[in-house]
Amino acid sequence: MSNFNYQYDGLETVRDFIRWGGTLFQKADLFFGHGTDNAFDDAKVLVFFALKLPWELPESYLLARLTQAEKQQVTELFRQRVETRKPSAYLTGEAWFAGLRFIVNESTLVPRSPIAELIQKEYRPWVEPENVERILDMCTGSGCIGIASLQACPNATVDLVDISTDALAVAEKNIALYGLEDSAVAIQSDLFSALEGRKYDLIVSNPPYVDQIEMEALPEEFQCEPALGLAAGEDGLDLVRKILAQASQHLNEDGTLIVEVGVSQYYMEQVYPEVPFYWFEFDNGGEGVFALQKSELDVFQEVFDAAAALI
Repeated sequence: MSNFNYQYDGLETVRDFIRWGGTLFQKADLFFGHGTDNAFDDAKVLVFFALKLPWELPESYLLARLTQAEKQQVTELFRQRVETRKPSAYLTGEAWFAGLRFIVNESTLVPRSPIAELIQKEYRPWVEPENVERILDMCTGSGCIGIASLQACPNATVDLVDISTDALAVAEKNIALYGLEDSAVAIQSDLFSALEGRKYDLIVSNPPYVDQIEMEALPEEFQCEPALGLAAGEDGLDLVRKILAQASQHLNEDGTLIVEVGVSQYYMEQVYPEVPFYWFEFDNGGEGVFALQKSELDVFQEVFDAAAALI
């Protein structure tokens, strides 16, 4: 991007730099979808991070003038965002999910699951949150879903499970960030392989679900994320098939399975036409999240086993 001019002569205020950053990002044709959906909000994330400003800020503070050092720091973040096309969360090392701040890096996906909305509703009516004692966050990445779920289920402990040891190192940092060493544990496992004998009241998973065609068409920002957390075979269901086949044996009676499959919902309905998935509708956007009770998993166990055997 050598044709980009990063001179900030004449720019003084917080608002000036947000406006300038948004314009730069539009000219660079950046892609948004990692916590923001437009150039100006993305610029605001970087400006507020550099200046250590809280997101909820009185309008008058936008007229505050930056020091020379602050101008340089903001400009460097803008340059990195344009020239590397890394999501802003990787440049700041943090992302927000369900009202909580999480440490992230390029070993984890940037948190953005619509499951956050279910957490904020305490997973009702699918569970009685005060009665949930054990939660499994399968394919946990940064640990955001599992850790945030402890807000909804105050009497619970959570297992944060991932195949990636690098991702689990980040999850452990987030456990420490919130002092949850007595409530959350990170476990390295290929799905349920290391969880023999463990049972849960609630299993929540945002597994890899991007199909082969979509993987090849992802914008550069998404290609900065670990492919291990995205790619899931020809139809995006390689891991979901295994989860459905194995989940029942790890659920307590009356337990619930909630899984995000995104746009692969279409393939789910083709592969499992007879299964009564409950598909959530979200007020804040998002799609492709289903719920099943243990009793439903049991009824269709043979269907799930047969589908998993085809992988």
